[in-house]
Amino acid sequence: MRKIGLTLLTAFVGGAMALGTYKVFEKKEADNMTFEQRQGAYFASNRMPAVTSSAGTEDFTQAAAAVTPAVVYIRTTYSSSSQGSDSRRDPFEDLFGEMFGQRSRPQQRTPQRASGSGVIISTDGYIVTNNHVVEKASDIDVTMNDHRHFKAKVIGTDPNTDLALIKITATNLPIVKLGNSDDVRVGEWVLAVGNPFNLTSTVTAGIVSAKGRGLNLIGRSDEEENPFNRTQNAAPRVNRAIESFIQTDAAINPGNSGGALVNTRGELVGINSAIASHTGSYEGYGFAIPINLAKKVLNDIEHFGSVKRGYVGVSFSDLSDPDQAAAVKSDRGSGLFVNDVIAGSGAAQAGIKTGDIITKVEGNTVNESSDLQERVGRLQPGDKISLTYLRGGAEKTVNVTLHADAALANRTAAVSKSAEELYNKLGAGFQPLTPAQKAKFHVNSGVVVTQVRQGGFFDDTEIPVGTVITNINKQPVNSTADIDKAITNLYNGQIILQGYYPDGTRFNSTFDVR
Repeated sequence: MRKIGLTLLTAFVGGAMALGTYKVFEKKEADNMTFEQRQGAYFASNRMPAVTSSAGTEDFTQAAAAVTPAVVYIRTTYSSSSQGSDSRRDPFEDLFGEMFGQRSRPQQRTPQRASGSGVIISTDGYIVTNNHVVEKASDIDVTMNDHRHFKAKVIGTDPNTDLALIKITATNLPIVKLGNSDDVRVGEWVLAVGNPFNLTSTVTAGIVSAKGRGLNLIGRSDEEENPFNRTQNAAPRVNRAIESFIQTDAAINPGNSGGALVNTRGELVGINSAIASHTGSYEGYGFAIPINLAKKVLNDIEHFGSVKRGYVGVSFSDLSDPDQAAAVKSDRGSGLFVNDVIAGSGAAQAGIKTGDIITKVEGNTVNESSDLQERVGRLQPGDKISLTYLRGGAEKTVNVTLHADAALANRTAAVSKSAEELYNKLGAGFQPLTPAQKAKFHVNSGVVVTQVRQGGFFDDTEIPVGTVITNINKQPVNSTADIDKAITNLYNGQIILQGYYPDGTRFNSTFDVR
């Protein structure tokens, strides 16, 4: 029996562009508004046009007409420096080798290209896509449905959800209305819109097959024993992945990553991300990130440069997994068995103890870990969440205040590194920006990287000479004295860098100093 694989949907570059235009009008937008609030003003005066069809009650023409103009084709280029040494595999060989046979490996310095999809969510050029579509790309080209081309910059990424926010410089763009993924029901019709196999502006239809799928896909390493077929530029290994996929049988294939999953009203309910397949192409099982989770992530990235997450403060065993249930000697088939409670966390303060079984979140049954993780993933530190737990045969409901990661915060409190030690860990030299450099990058503050030393953080993360650092730990920097002050103001034991690569692409990078 062949092993089924789960594939992140990055595809080759190529193929023709499809036609289509859509006239929209940009509205005045406040900087502190969420994407959903901005869209509310837009759609109040730009209603979806009525479309007449003889297709019957399941008429998808109106939704397809509204959504297709706002789904873009993304082509990415990977420089030789991002590909690594000869020991690394071809970025596309894992995905397509089984389908088309082995390919001759190109020379190390030959730029590699891939493609995917994205969804425009604001009239001024913000686009949501997958992290694995744009991760480590040296160049990002966006093609509109009307054939216009733009260069995109990465505003920020979240490997924990495999989401990314990129931006093009444009106005009056078509957008897809953000829907409510909580309202999606198993069995309802949905459309997948994207660019599979570089066939741009492709629309396919299917139903929602399941909700809350935790696939253990995000963050797996190639060294782990697992059934995943992955491209080399797929999401990196992370320890705090949040997975609660919408499963659909709408046909999606390589190149659909980052594309839209919409309901028949043309509302965005998910971002297509992966398929389960023996071959690497469609076999009836596609998976999308729920838009309600994506809303929080994207708003955080735009406003803060990174995702602010709150944590309950427990470790648990998922009782829907027979092996995990057996390990804790439980005969329940659902719920989360609490293995440990972090001292001082919201869970500890609410009275949750080791051995409790979490059965509900916000009044909804917790069948598996994704039911809890996706709900918590939408919230900020300081928010409250209602949890019901089972102890001694009786259930009790408590409100838990989410804290910033308690385990990291505790470790951070023990960090007492000097500015000199932290500066040396960066492994780089800096000089203040000249007026000409400030004008070139359109910034008011910053330092330029003049040297990168082997073994330092900048070397490990491939931040090159010529990069402009505008902020460290959310503080503007203009000199080495500013850097010394900023790097000691740690965020959960981490140094957060923001700035621009030499080509002008914006970046955010995090350095763990523990």
